[in-house]
Amino acid sequence: MSHSPISILSQTDFNGETISQERLESTFREMMEEHGYVLMVNVPDTFGQVGFCRRIGNFVPNYNGAVVGDVRPEPGMDDVYHAGNTKPLTPHTEGYDFKMLPPRYIALWCVSPVTGGGGETTLADTQPWVSDLSDEQREHLDKTEYDWKTTDGVRRLGLDLHTRHPILASHDNVTIIRFSCNNLIRDDNDPATDLQSRWHQRFEREHVAVDYEQNDMLVWDNWRMLHARNAFRDRSRHLRRIQISADKG
Repeated sequence: MSHSPISILSQTDFNGETISQERLESTFREMMEEHGYVLMVNVPDTFGQVGFCRRIGNFVPNYNGAVVGDVRPEPGMDDVYHAGNTKPLTPHTEGYDFKMLPPRYIALWCVSPVTGGGGETTLADTQPWVSDLSDEQREHLDKTEYDWKTTDGVRRLGLDLHTRHPILASHDNVTIIRFSCNNLIRDDNDPATDLQSRWHQRFEREHVAVDYEQNDMLVWDNWRMLHARNAFRDRSRHLRRIQISADKG
């Protein structure tokens, strides 16, 4: 069941005037803290997405080294699990296959919106899910290191990444979630198997679905939120993407 996003920030006010940069950033921070994501709408063509992201934190390069990545269907990727095709993506966080800390924030903005439906980015907040864990479950997920692999699509690009991390971690007193439905390596009887199933089901019940208009920009806390994507057919759909570290720029 999809829900409509409620953390929506307009870049213009009730008079159609552009909101000041200071006010925009202040409201953005408040909404991010409360909801874990912000959808920015009424974004003018003159808005500098890269500059705005720089004020959130330092950039983390994408797999190919590009800081500003393109998310659109790519040739030769239709038969693998990969963001560069039109197939659905299952709930996950970014950077579980990084040796370093995963990116704190992910920003997507729309260059060319989809036609014909589908292609929504879906999000769900894990904070209440973590709170619902028993002490025993929390301790296991904190202390047990799991092997993680990267996606089939990234391996096709020549990067066969393998890392070892717990599902839950902490950095500067902030909880970090690492999660994947298909790239966490575990035995079928491991407690992580049940967690994957329960969280996937809860994601399906609770997620919000973001349908982009041109220039709309979505930013979320990758340490807190799971995200996925619905399938679509329009191969002209084009988003741009920046990963942002926990360190301030």
